[in-house]
Amino acid sequence: MSVEECTLLPLHHSKPAEFGPPRPTPLANGTPAWLVTRYHDVRHVLTDPAFGRAALFAPDAPPLGSVSNLEGDPGFITNIDGPEHRQLRSLMQQAFTRRAMAEWLPWLTATVERLVDDVVRHGPPADLVASLTMPLPVDVISRLMGVEDVDRQRLRHWTDHLFADHTRPPGEIRAVLAEFCAFAAGLCEERRRRPGTDLVSRMVTAADEQGGVSGERMVKLICGLIAGGHETAVATMGNALVYLLGERPDAWPRLTDEDAAQAAADRMVHTIPLGEGLGTLRRSVRDMVVGGVSIPSGAIVIVDRASAARDPEVFTTGLSDGLFEPLEAPTLAFSAGPHHCLGAWLARTEMRLALNRLARRLPGLALAEPVEAIEWRRVFGTRSPRRLTVTW
Repeated sequence: MSVEECTLLPLHHSKPAEFGPPRPTPLANGTPAWLVTRYHDVRHVLTDPAFGRAALFAPDAPPLGSVSNLEGDPGFITNIDGPEHRQLRSLMQQAFTRRAMAEWLPWLTATVERLVDDVVRHGPPADLVASLTMPLPVDVISRLMGVEDVDRQRLRHWTDHLFADHTRPPGEIRAVLAEFCAFAAGLCEERRRRPGTDLVSRMVTAADEQGGVSGERMVKLICGLIAGGHETAVATMGNALVYLLGERPDAWPRLTDEDAAQAAADRMVHTIPLGEGLGTLRRSVRDMVVGGVSIPSGAIVIVDRASAARDPEVFTTGLSDGLFEPLEAPTLAFSAGPHHCLGAWLARTEMRLALNRLARRLPGLALAEPVEAIEWRRVFGTRSPRRLTVTW
C-alpha cells in the first residue's frame, strides 16, 4: 500500500468545488473547459440535448487526455447520443421496468439474507467487501445477464480493466478488453442459438428484430452492462459502510427500519461521491446559456454532480443532520436526461436491503481497524475500500 493510499480521506470528506455560475476551468491536460457546479445548472446540462457525449469524439474535438479503457471508446453506449443511443437503451429497458424489478425482489432479498447469514456464521472478524459488498452486486448482474456460471474473479478482472486508469499499461488494458469482448461475442452467439429469459437473450432477440445494431455495438453494450452493472454498486455500498461505521454508529440502530434504511441509502448515494475528479464531460453542439453564462458551441463542459449534490441553495441538510430525511430535490447521482441510469431502482434496493439486514442481524457491528488504515481500490471514476474488516 502506498503512502498516498494510507493518507487518503474517505470520500464523504471530499470538499465540493466552489459554487457559482459556470466558469472556465482547464482539463488536466490543459484543454479549456467550463466547470458547472450548481444543481440546476448541472441538471440543465445533463438533460439538454445541446450538450452531448458523442461530440467529445468528433474529428474537431479538442484533446481530452488519453483513456485506454472502454469509457474512452466512441462506440460505447455512454458515448453515443440521439437515435442510436435511444435504440440501444430500448434493448435494455424491458429488464428495468417497475414490474420486472418487483419480480426480482424476493430473489434479491433472499440473496442479501444468505450473504448476511454467511457473515454471521463465519464470525468476527469479517471482511464486508469480500463477503457482502462485492458478491451481492456481482451475483445480481450475473443473474440478470445469465452468466452465473462464469468465474467471479474473471468478471472482476475484466471490470478492473474496463475501468482501468492511467496506472495500468495501455497494452495490458487492450489485451484484457479484447478477451472480454471475445467472451461477450461468444455469449451473443450462444443466446442467439439458444435464447433464455436473461437480459442478453432479450437484447439479442430485440436487436435482430429491429435491425440496425452492429455486432460490435452489442458486444460493447454487454461488456458495459456486466462491468458497470456492479462496479458502482460495489463502491457505493463500501463507501456508505465506511461512513456509517466510521462516523455514525449512533445511526446504525435506526437502519433496522426499512424506510429509514432506504432514506439513509438514498442520502448517502446522493451525497458521497463515487470517486475523485471534477466530474463527467459533455460538449456543446451550439451556443448555449447556462446559469446566465454564455457557453460557445464546441466547448467542453465539466459536469460536477458531486458538487451539485451539496448545493446549499437546494440541499439544506446533509449527512450529519439529514441522513434519514427525504432529499430536497431529485438526486443526480444516477445522472439525468438521456443517460440516466436504468438500474437506479435496483441499486437503491440492493443498498437498502444490505444495510437493513446487516443492522438487524448485527446490531453491534463496528470497524475492527481505524478508518486511517483502510486500503483503497482506485479505478477510473470510483474509489472504495479494498477490504472493510469488522467485528461485533
